[in-house]
Amino acid sequence: MDIMEKIYAQAAADPQRVAFPEATEEKILLAGRECVDKGLVKPVLVGDPAAIKAAAESFSISLDGMEIYDAVDEEKLNELVQEYLQINDMFSEKSLKRKGAKDPMFVADYLLALGKVDASFAGLTHTTGDVIAAGAAYVGLQDGITTPSSIGIFKIPGYEGSEGELLGFGDSAVCVNPGPEELASIAMSACETVSSLLGWEPRCAMLSYSTDGSAESPLVEKVREALRIVKEKKPDLKIDGEFQLDAAINPAVAAKKVKRESAVAGKANIIIWPDINVGNIGVKLVQTFGRADAYGPLLQGFKKIVCDCSRGAPVSELVGNIAMAAVRAQKLK
Repeated sequence: MDIMEKIYAQAAADPQRVAFPEATEEKILLAGRECVDKGLVKPVLVGDPAAIKAAAESFSISLDGMEIYDAVDEEKLNELVQEYLQINDMFSEKSLKRKGAKDPMFVADYLLALGKVDASFAGLTHTTGDVIAAGAAYVGLQDGITTPSSIGIFKIPGYEGSEGELLGFGDSAVCVNPGPEELASIAMSACETVSSLLGWEPRCAMLSYSTDGSAESPLVEKVREALRIVKEKKPDLKIDGEFQLDAAINPAVAAKKVKRESAVAGKANIIIWPDINVGNIGVKLVQTFGRADAYGPLLQGFKKIVCDCSRGAPVSELVGNIAMAAVRAQKLK
């Protein structure tokens, strides 16, 4: 059973309620239909019911098994806002209503924050920045996390790592040039995401062009400071560095380069890039030359599961990302 088959089986074992605020988009409706047919999640289509039904009819997609949440009913929105204000009074009633009336994505986030749905999923008509900003503001970040970020999972043919062909990596999509505090947040979030999604005990390596002091520069010092912050906040995490990639994942190289005890060196199952330049290039190198599949990126760091998707993603990829969101949501309960 491959990684996605396992995730589909886990999602189907306890289907979660996932809000879709872009519910007039054909690919969202097709993905929702497939999720219902496979028993993966319980879709909640958030928006104008008449527009959603008209869109489904125009695309010949059955809405059986999908719930529609009316985001344009003024009385219903008012009740939702009043309930939301009981858990978050940072915003004015007027602002919350205005946002909700303007865009169903905000309504989906209110529902998520209140626990009325288990995850929200957008990205076809909203930018990644829009999804992240709304999630951070209205759903909120986990305690101790200072920035949202992303993680992906490689499946690398022929790779024999500590988790077989699989390796977690972050952040390749959100944080451009993280400082030490942000880099620490990325690492802590990545450990939580991988643990909840795949059930691994995280062994997280903070990557650099230096291994254990083999080089000195502000770039290396940033990674060391991030590691110090993580160890202070999460002393029980198995996280170490600074390591070059080979020292992080190759036991033979680690034995030569890391002259001390380490629970991570040579057997890391998560690697943390020092910035998005390295992350973007690294992902493309592994995909191009290693013929790897890269699952994600998955947003992380929020109190609840907030999901973004690529506008060009095929329906099959959307379904996979929705299933991963559902499995992560299960672990938050």
